Amino acid sequence: MTVPVLMYHSVAADPADAARGLSVHPDRFAAQLDLLAAEGFTTLTVGELAAVRRGEVPAPDRPIVLTFDDGYADFHREALPRLAGARARATVFVTTGWLDDAGAEAAGRPLDRMLSWSQVDECDAAGVEIGAHSHSHAQLDQLPDAALRDELSRSRRLLEERLGHEVPHLAYPYGYSSARVRRAVADAGYRLAAAVGNLAAAPGSDGYALPRLTVARDTDLDTFGRVVRGEQHARIYWKQRTLTAGYLVVRRGRSALAAVSSGRRPS
Repeated sequence: MTVPVLMYHSVAADPADAARGLSVHPDRFAAQLDLLAAEGFTTLTVGELAAVRRGEVPAPDRPIVLTFDDGYADFHREALPRLAGARARATVFVTTGWLDDAGAEAAGRPLDRMLSWSQVDECDAAGVEIGAHSHSHAQLDQLPDAALRDELSRSRRLLEERLGHEVPHLAYPYGYSSARVRRAVADAGYRLAAAVGNLAAAPGSDGYALPRLTVARDTDLDTFGRVVRGEQHARIYWKQRTLTAGYLVVRRGRSALAAVSSGRRPS
């Protein structure tokens, strides 16, 4: 069964400029949830999808997965009550170094106001699945091995220590990975990792590069409906796929140069 896995970021009426393009207005988000309910979709967390993929539980009718990257504070304020009202499941991938009260662990540059640790706790208690999104939102495929391992292990450790349970899923910052990064993710104990791809997740798709479909500021309700129904993905996302393909060539070149300079094998 092919499953649409949606990728959100901010849900805000007036986000910071840096986060605007990948934000969704709260009213539009509510309308999207209404559409999913009206058309009989069953929302799953990433962990629940992983269990379906492993054959541990049967797939529900019309499954769909809602994911939110970075950990913006507006998830708690805007998305969480709307998800609860719709009885919808979701996964939030948290950048631990970006948290509003990260303190001595602060790292990277958040694009807008981020969740606090207490809000992460409240989301977890409300049934939202918490996943990792690295520690500083680094471009993982450009990091040397030691820094890569730290980004992966630190974010997971901080989340598990705080929440008191396993955090086995990760989303790649910027959606980028490589064979070396995916090996490191598996070695760090993650059992599934989400990319972008702008494709629906087919049964045989790589569990360490789970494709997702971008929902952005300019995704109107008609387009959203076509996305979740699996209609015209190639047409809807042609620009994003073209840019991604071109930038992938650039990134692989940078990674190869960095590997040569550091004495490791290119990934």
